Amino acid sequence: MVRNNWSKEETIIAFNVYCKIPFKSSSKTNPTIIKYANIIGRSPSALNMKVGNFGRLDPELKKQGITGLVNGSKLEEDVWNEFNGNWEKLAFESEELIAKFQNKTIEENEEINLDDLPEGKERETIVKTRVNQNFFRSTILSSYNLKCCITGLSIPDFLVASHIKPWAKDKENRINPHNGLCLNSIHDKAFDKGFITVTPEYKLLVSDFFIDYSKEQAVNDFFFKYQDHKIDLPDRFLPSKEFLEYHYKNIFIK
Repeated sequence: MVRNNWSKEETIIAFNVYCKIPFKSSSKTNPTIIKYANIIGRSPSALNMKVGNFGRLDPELKKQGITGLVNGSKLEEDVWNEFNGNWEKLAFESEELIAKFQNKTIEENEEINLDDLPEGKERETIVKTRVNQNFFRSTILSSYNLKCCITGLSIPDFLVASHIKPWAKDKENRINPHNGLCLNSIHDKAFDKGFITVTPEYKLLVSDFFIDYSKEQAVNDFFFKYQDHKIDLPDRFLPSKEFLEYHYKNIFIK
């Protein structure tokens, strides 16, 4: 049976999946591809092809010589142009659509903790915030291939989608994947407090705060060992040099 052309709703969900999955590991056998293909009623091969079609539109992949699939549709271009850069809109609208395809509400999303919420407007705000935070985490971790960009640690429970420009300082870029680094929980805490930073040249700097602790082996192993080392860069959504400059100038303890 021949399927109908892809709808805009299905294509928006495909863009959501494109953001959530490491591009190099996208395949018709990938569990994430299979999961969302089942949700929208498409074959894993068809969804994987759609992810590849979005890859052809990503200039960051092109710079690495990764071109995605050659052919694509005007609808993919339209969705890319509408949502690429409008991350809060993509995060919430795409998750609403995923819930709709499952005949659920977005509050029934099993991946997000939405227990014990208040009623009314405050509830709506909290739901949207948590949905967006979950999307941001998924996007950052997948872009860095589920590895800490400093140490290479790949245990998901220890990985954090760390904001470069803090959540409280820049409302417009809270969900922007260019405002994120994948860090292990220790380096995330150190980055958040300004004990380490990443320069616009993508090198790690360690604060002089640690000099008083330099005789401790753990401090050397966790921090001084990585001084001036270049972080592992993501396949896409490179960390913004503007945001890194902000962190260095305003948060880093020199």
